[in-house]
Amino acid sequence: MSFNFLYPSHLSNAPLYTFKYRECIPLDENALWQIDRGIVRTSTWDQNGTSIILGFWGAEDIVGQPLSRIEPYRLECMTEVTAYTLPEDSAIANQALLSHVQQAEEFLRMMHCRSIEKRLLQFLIWLADKFGQDTTCGQWVELRLTHQEMADTIGTTRVTVTRLLGKFEQEGIVRWSKQRRLLLNQ
Repeated sequence: MSFNFLYPSHLSNAPLYTFKYRECIPLDENALWQIDRGIVRTSTWDQNGTSIILGFWGAEDIVGQPLSRIEPYRLECMTEVTAYTLPEDSAIANQALLSHVQQAEEFLRMMHCRSIEKRLLQFLIWLADKFGQDTTCGQWVELRLTHQEMADTIGTTRVTVTRLLGKFEQEGIVRWSKQRRLLLNQ
């Protein structure tokens, strides 16, 4: 679920920043970012350097350090991203926090699915619901995630994700375009 936190008129004075694919958005403990276009992944890592994916965010979502107590914390652009900086206003932060809690619950529900196959399928459906574009063939997802990134997100190995994606492709559940866009047939 995405909330439209600010009407465009409220953003007219806010500068619009552009970030490249894989660039990290700077963190400020007193500022939030409202995504205008693109997809941002929030993540952290453990003491062994293992990546822990916290969420994926798109247009109109708000992200930033004030919404998390996790250290380290990273905002990584998974596509080209444009975003506005926002002051840490309590009304904005409260609405953004609600959105983050809802997404965390969705991720927890996915992660508690015992079957890795079902967990991966639920993740792909979630991506399609949040970021997909409807077509006559299904939903295209413009997000390019590696098999390792998918594995890190759902808590499994890259080999398992590769095997299951091959199975899903054989079953006609997913297809890939030449640009590595995912088509999910629902």
